This record gives sequence, C-alpha cells and structure tokens, in this order.
Amino acid sequence: MMKRAYFLLILICLALTACGGSPAVKRTSSADSDTKKSNGGGYYGDDGPHENPPNNLDQIPDAVPKVEALYAYSSKPYQALGKKYVPLSSAKGYKKRGVASWYGKFFHGKKTAIGETYDMYSMTAAHTILPLPSYAKVTNIENGRSVIVRINDRGPFKHEREIDLSYAAAYKLRLIEKGSGMVEVEAIDPMQYTPRQHHTADATTPGDEAAGLEPQHFVQAGAFGDENNAIALQNRIQGLAIEELTKINRMYNGGLYRLIVGPYQTKAQAEKIAQSILKQLNISTIITTK
Repeated sequence: MMKRAYFLLILICLALTACGGSPAVKRTSSADSDTKKSNGGGYYGDDGPHENPPNNLDQIPDAVPKVEALYAYSSKPYQALGKKYVPLSSAKGYKKRGVASWYGKFFHGKKTAIGETYDMYSMTAAHTILPLPSYAKVTNIENGRSVIVRINDRGPFKHEREIDLSYAAAYKLRLIEKGSGMVEVEAIDPMQYTPRQHHTADATTPGDEAAGLEPQHFVQAGAFGDENNAIALQNRIQGLAIEELTKINRMYNGGLYRLIVGPYQTKAQAEKIAQSILKQLNISTIITTK
C-alpha cells in the first residue's frame, strides 16, 4: 500500500507540473508580444505572413489622405506596458526617423485602437502619439522606397520603435525579410496634399503617371474652438436640400475644428455648394483646392 500511495503521489506531481507553466498573456496590441529572435524584429511571437499571401502586393495602392474626424479618445493620454504616452492634437509638422516593424496574421481581422478591423493587406500603420486617424509618408532610409499609410492603431510599445506597419506597407518598403529597418515618418496634411507629392517607386522605377492627378476642391464651412459647435453646423448642413452635397468631415488642426465639405472635381461644383450654404444658412465659406 505504501508503494502504491507513493507511486500515485509521483503521478499527481507530474500532472501538476505539466499543467503549470506561465500564465497566458492577453495581447492588446501588435507590440505587446515578443519578437522572434531569428529575424531581428520582424514580427511578433507566432505572428507572420499567411502561407499564401497575395502575389500583387506591390500593386496595392497607397492610402489616399483625406480630411477625417479624429477618433474621440485619440488625443487623451494613456499608458502601455508601464509607460505614459501623450498623443499629439495635430500631426502637422511631425517628422522623425526611427525603426519600423510590421504586424501580420496574428492581428488580421482584429480591432485596431479606434475600433476598425485590421487588414494586413491594406496600407495602414500603428503609432504611439500621432492622431487617429492621420496619414504619413514612410520612407525606407536604406533603399529610398516610400509609401503613404493611414494610421489607425496604437503601438509599437517595445524596443523604442517609431512605427508598426501593416504587412502590405512593409512589403512595399522591402522590410519583410529583414523584419525591421530605419525609416523616416513624415505626417501629411490632407488639406495640402496632392498626388504629385509622392510616388512609391525607387530609383529604378518610373515615376507617377498622369492619371489621378487632377486637383480636388473643398468647401470650408467653418472653424470652431468647440467641437460641439462644429457638430451643430454639420447637422444643419446635412439637413439642407442640396443635391450635390457630399461627405462632411471635421478636421482638428491648429486648435480649431474645421468643417470641410467635399471633395468636388471642379471648382464650379464647390462654388455651387458654397452659394447654397450661404443662401440657406447665411454663412460665408472658403473654397480650398488640393
């Protein structure tokens, strides 16, 4: 009986040892997991590309900067991995060099910091302090290749990295194999951006084609220090009987919430909207072109 009891005690101990281990860690961001040592910082833990990624990744178009309302909580200070971050209220003038990494299938289909679904084959990125959403030109310092990404997520929070790119963006910059690399991140002001300012080609690839370079026109209906006033005017304009009324965005820049209507392909269309707003609401507007 003593031998049997001793044998059972050994079995119980072995079972407990097997079920122990480290507790699971919930990964709330692409940068919360450990990087594979084999590639020097390419992707995280069991993350990586799908077995059969699309074969046309170089043809995926860059993000197109446009005026968007900021996510309600994107400017609030927050903490991640014990460090405090204070997001910028405006991306204007931001330009910095640092290490870029990328995140892939482990996060594909999951929610970003602003509640959007992460698509590793779209041109997006995560940043610790740039406004959400915002746009940036990212240039690979080594080969000169550049892309434009829409920043809609927070991170990376480890290894003092500057930006975490989608799989597609990292592929176009030729960072997939190395896993990470030095880049320059330059914020883009959607109100000042034109496609002529950028192309993704390196020195051996032809430049931009003529297509898609026509300017777009916007109507700035107002600029307010209080976002509630911008929202109120937005609701009033949306209630007008204007056939050619298109999307209305609130853009926070320089301490003001600017109410932007558009885009329109011709200045005449924008002027028609401006006249309708003036006639029905007695509000003067400004026509901008980019």
